[in-house]
Amino acid sequence: MSEVNERAGIRTLTTGAILEVTLDRPKANAIDLAASRRLNEVFAAFRDDPALRVCIVTGAGDRFFSPGWDLKAAAAGERSDEDWGSGGFAGLNHPRNLDKPLVAAVNGIACGGGFELVLGCDIIVMEEHARFALPEIHVGVLADAGTIKLRRRIPYHVAVEFLMTGRWMDAAEAKHWGLANHVVPQGQALAKAREVAAQLAAGPPLLFPAIKQLLRQTEMIPEHQAFEVHDSLEAVQRVIRSEDLKEGARAFTEKRDPQWRGR
Repeated sequence: MSEVNERAGIRTLTTGAILEVTLDRPKANAIDLAASRRLNEVFAAFRDDPALRVCIVTGAGDRFFSPGWDLKAAAAGERSDEDWGSGGFAGLNHPRNLDKPLVAAVNGIACGGGFELVLGCDIIVMEEHARFALPEIHVGVLADAGTIKLRRRIPYHVAVEFLMTGRWMDAAEAKHWGLANHVVPQGQALAKAREVAAQLAAGPPLLFPAIKQLLRQTEMIPEHQAFEVHDSLEAVQRVIRSEDLKEGARAFTEKRDPQWRGR
């Protein structure tokens, strides 16, 4: 287990093939320009490191995951049109080619850009007391990533009300609409996220890029076109031609765990 030096209130910890990223910015883990750029660096390094397979994103403390943009920094002169990093605010608004799984361990309030950071993850673990909101409507700011992504996650009328009123959504409602994969007691989100991440890290690494690319590129097209995209994706073809595919079949017939090699 090795801990990387903290920068801009972003703490990282590597355990085997799993990277943990913790927002540790008292009092509420708000994200300013320096923190956003650091998160972009961390997620880009995760993407490019072949030894890392899964990333967990969480917040320090037991009240806040993150409220998003640090409005004190905004009041001091930070503008919404700053260069927040190549992946946008907090690194996960529109990351480039990030085809590894990310797990959010939501330990408290996640609102504004903090909720958008959660939406950038693939699997969401939420503590019972945690809540979501996009309150940008109250300060005259467009929740751009939230507006684009939320409609793709939950029914239209629910998303529109959420965006236009800035209301809160508790963990039970988030689970109801499919925004949370798991709801756990307070203090247990990180443990559950580590359990999920360990399962993913033990899986066949070639499959994750194929799954994420196929999901992303077929999201808004008819089914027959989706199969054409499937046939054209190099990530899918790598799986079909891989040694891992043969190893999976052998392991199944031999009643043993497969030994994935990523090739």
